[in-house]
Amino acid sequence: MKKLIIITSILFCSVFATAQIDNPKGVIQNPKGFKQKSHNFFMSKRLKTATSQRDTLHTINVLFNQDTTQRGFEYRKLDSTYIDLLYRYNELNRKHKGLQTDYAEMNTRYSDLLKTSLSKTEQLNLALQQKEEMLSARERKLAELEAIIRRQDSITNALNDIVKRALLSFSGDELTVEMKNGKVYVSLSDKLLFKSGSADIEEKGQEAIKKLAEVLNKNLEIDILIEGHTDNVPLRSTINFKDNWELSTERATNIVRILSDVSKVNPKRLTAAGRSEYMPKVSNETAEGKAKNRRTEIILTPKLDELYKLIEKK
Repeated sequence: MKKLIIITSILFCSVFATAQIDNPKGVIQNPKGFKQKSHNFFMSKRLKTATSQRDTLHTINVLFNQDTTQRGFEYRKLDSTYIDLLYRYNELNRKHKGLQTDYAEMNTRYSDLLKTSLSKTEQLNLALQQKEEMLSARERKLAELEAIIRRQDSITNALNDIVKRALLSFSGDELTVEMKNGKVYVSLSDKLLFKSGSADIEEKGQEAIKKLAEVLNKNLEIDILIEGHTDNVPLRSTINFKDNWELSTERATNIVRILSDVSKVNPKRLTAAGRSEYMPKVSNETAEGKAKNRRTEIILTPKLDELYKLIEKK
């Protein structure tokens, strides 16, 4: 019996389902008969299921709409953030390009300044080098001059000693030998050489000149200047000489002639000069002073050709 009921129920459900597929209907108002009541019975179950599904779909739709709204809000926020960041990026990029331009310009200016600085430094170094070379050249020249002067001083000292030894036989009031200003001065008194108002050389005076000539002929690098000097007393007679100028010059000339003609000293080394009364050794106010001023000086000077050439050399 139970099996029969089950089989009947299955057949019934199958028939109903097929009918709903072929001719779907909603809920029948005021059902009549078993079929319509069965239809409403089964429709009630489907409605409940559909309602449940609808409610579920509605809930899902609400949640979906809420999620979409939230996502839209977040999207708009992100979009705003993106636009702001894009603007800041563009601004920073613009500043970066400006800085690159400034850097390039500054680098160019630095390079130019560096070149200019190097150029000035090279010029200063060159000028300094030239100054150092000039200073070195001057120092060398000065050292050479000092060496020549020392050599000249040495020659003068030696000459002074030689002349003194050669004229030792003459007294101090007849002649003196001294060295000053790099020269040797042999001062022969008027008493040794001449009579008053005369330019003729006395025999003893000629002897002194000849002894000196022996020294001069052995020392060829010596220039010889003979200077005649008088006191300030005018000549008593002007028959032979007009004044003390002529007398002093003639006396110096006669000594030159003895040196060159008699003692054979090279005339190119000799110079005669008359100083008259205008280069006294002492005052002419006393007789003793006048006697000292009446003299002939033979001035011996080591030749300075080497020194002059060095000075003139550029």
